[in-house]
Amino acid sequence: MVLPLSLLRAAQNHPMLVELKNGETYNGHLVSCDNWMNINLREVICTSRDGDRFWRIPECYVRGSNIKYLRIPDEVIDMVKEDISKTKGRGRPGRGRGGGRGGRGGGRGRGKPRRDQDVGGER
Repeated sequence: MVLPLSLLRAAQNHPMLVELKNGETYNGHLVSCDNWMNINLREVICTSRDGDRFWRIPECYVRGSNIKYLRIPDEVIDMVKEDISKTKGRGRPGRGRGGGRGGRGGGRGRGKPRRDQDVGGER
């Protein structure tokens, strides 16, 4: 499974097409994106919603909530799929089972005992 934001981050410095909800399209190179899918493009060619007018913009910012559609080159999608398949076999380093400091160790020695370990008293 490829998450949209990881795909966008991998697409940095690659060309892409962005279609807005109002019908305008922006063709340019992705400079950056954030967690809300706001994106910065450079060397942009903007097309009006009816397709009659074109204009060139050196750079632009597109708010993520206005984006309807993104077209990213296949090479970027393949690159992300390769990265996922390489990391799939490996677990997260340093994440074994159990314990450790501050984890949910289950009342072994400090703090309030768990409910099933109450000593005396009513339940």
